[in-house]
Amino acid sequence: MQVKTIAEQLFFTTVRIDTVAANGAQGAGTGFLFAHKVGEQAFPFVVTNKHVVNGMKSGALTFLQRDGEAPRLGQGYRLAIESWTDAWFGHPSPDIDIAVCPFAPIEAHIKAQDNIDLFYRFVVSDTIPTSQQVADLDAVESVTFIGYPNGVWDSKNLLPIARRGTTASPIEVDFEGTPRFLIDASVFGGSSGSPVFILNNGSWAAKDGGLVAGTRFHFVGVIAAVFFRTHLNNIIAVPIPTQVQPMAQQQEMIDLGIVFKARTVVETIEAFLKARNIDTSNVTVVPQS
Repeated sequence: MQVKTIAEQLFFTTVRIDTVAANGAQGAGTGFLFAHKVGEQAFPFVVTNKHVVNGMKSGALTFLQRDGEAPRLGQGYRLAIESWTDAWFGHPSPDIDIAVCPFAPIEAHIKAQDNIDLFYRFVVSDTIPTSQQVADLDAVESVTFIGYPNGVWDSKNLLPIARRGTTASPIEVDFEGTPRFLIDASVFGGSSGSPVFILNNGSWAAKDGGLVAGTRFHFVGVIAAVFFRTHLNNIIAVPIPTQVQPMAQQQEMIDLGIVFKARTVVETIEAFLKARNIDTSNVTVVPQS
């Protein structure tokens, strides 16, 4: 497989997460590789939701192996992490469902232990839209998200699943005064931690009604929760379950997902760097291009 276009590269940004709870229940979620750029320096992390991490006894990350400059489809590397919760750092706010894990030590460990090179692509912080670019977005935009819904993936080639939807609340507005927006899409368990993008190839409709030629690409957020209708006809927001299990008969999904805005990922990483006393002025990590 040639990995050239933006859409092709998105399939190599994610990491499958498999977890085991204290009661032995197995779950699945999505992580993705993110590089926070500070000037010419980049700090690489795996990103997911706190609820994928918290309360779990152990977890594992599955990566693709690399053959030269190409991915070795179907050849994975599964890294089991027993001290699962200790490996992650959560956003300082308890209400923001974002967690990060440093990627450089993981990659170095895999290389040192088994001499295996990993194939991946980073989501880079400079793909987060600026305030002006956010203002240029329309209230309803097409979005693409990548992950492992209900644990489903291409198990032969070890590739995630891409899905599409639209924004259901304007990205420019903080939904209910929080750093979130809604998407109109079918979001299932296993999609927890999926990165959300705006990707327009060839052209897109501008806010003023004109047609813009070219490609537009923005990283806009991370899926964390969904809305359910209860048997009392109440609409409630709950974290996306990581365990694949039947839904209670009195609950009904209404195809609205809750996305934490991309800036919360940067906030989490900056809090991690500060907590670890990492001086961003002299630490250089160059990610894979």
